[in-house]
Amino acid sequence: MRTPHHPVAHPRPNPYEELAALDDGPLEETPLDEFLTEERDAGAEDAWAPPDHRRGGKRRRKNRFAGLPLAVKAVVGLVVLASFAALGDRWAVLYAEHRAADTLKDRLDLAAAPEVEIGGFPFLTQLADKRLDSVKVTVPDVAADRVSLAKVSATAHDVTLDADGLTSVRGAHVPRFDGDVQLTFADLNRELGASQVTFTGEGRDRVRADGTLPVAGHDLRLRAEARIQRQGERGIATEIGKMRLDIGDLATYRPGTRASEGLHLTPKGTADLARETRKAKALLSVPAIVQRMGVPEATVREALADDGKLAGLTGSPRFARQAAGLNLIDLALENPDVMRRLGLDPDLLDSLSGLTRPVLADRLSLAFELPEPDQGDVRLRDVRVEEEGIRVRVSGTGLTVGR
Repeated sequence: MRTPHHPVAHPRPNPYEELAALDDGPLEETPLDEFLTEERDAGAEDAWAPPDHRRGGKRRRKNRFAGLPLAVKAVVGLVVLASFAALGDRWAVLYAEHRAADTLKDRLDLAAAPEVEIGGFPFLTQLADKRLDSVKVTVPDVAADRVSLAKVSATAHDVTLDADGLTSVRGAHVPRFDGDVQLTFADLNRELGASQVTFTGEGRDRVRADGTLPVAGHDLRLRAEARIQRQGERGIATEIGKMRLDIGDLATYRPGTRASEGLHLTPKGTADLARETRKAKALLSVPAIVQRMGVPEATVREALADDGKLAGLTGSPRFARQAAGLNLIDLALENPDVMRRLGLDPDLLDSLSGLTRPVLADRLSLAFELPEPDQGDVRLRDVRVEEEGIRVRVSGTGLTVGR
């Protein structure tokens, strides 16, 4: 039996001890060591801090501006001065426009201050010369007879001032000006639109009125046309035509004394008369009506006695024309019962007899006249109907303001 073998354990060497054994002692200091030590000492003296880019940027900008040529610096300075001068000039213009607006409001007794716009640049140079290139004045809501003008705008040219500076302008002389006057349909509908009558443009010189008009407790459909034209040098006139009042679909009233005017049955009204025996007999039973229609008396007697002959008479085209041409206004007062049987209110017909053409025309009149100035001349040049209303061109010469 073999004896067990136990290996002898040898301790492992320590590598750090081997390195220490190789050390021959302190080495002599070399020049390189001295240099590295100095570098470390120098860096340790100053603490680290982040770079200041802002201050460096300022210095760079200052250096750049300092390096610019003198001519460039002069140009920059002039631009700055010109900007301040322009700003001051604009301030002076605003101040002058405000003063002028307040003065015009007081002297013209306006409800609101007008808009004043002084043209030309520079303003201070013009003020020193006491002459303005142009002045535009816009006045809203100017009363003119029965209507209010929506806007009156005028531009004066080559205005000469009577002034001693910006704050002491006593007056002005306007050798010439031009502008326009606007009368809107919205204002017309509000001021002249009696019971929902509206005005709309129709062509270059015509305005159509359409709506309802109350007469003797009845709302009658109103239709009319106004032709706009210049009257004299400062006035606008309207010629009212094609006026008609519709009493439902039974009859139409046109004011006037001509054969086509007065109160007449509509085509539907005559058709109803031909179909309804009661209405036809009521109409033919009045000798004055038969005489005006021109129907022979013998024919009328036969028609009143025989419904068949009555239907033949009233159903003929000739009778329809004769009935449509009959003016019922003249017969309304003498034959109220007949008018009532036809479906017409005698009180309404009585009121229509007093509703003459001049009365209706006055209700729909759009006329107005510009005031005559104390000095100078103002004239209307052109009248035009546009989509929004009536526009009138104006011009003038030799006006003096405030003196």
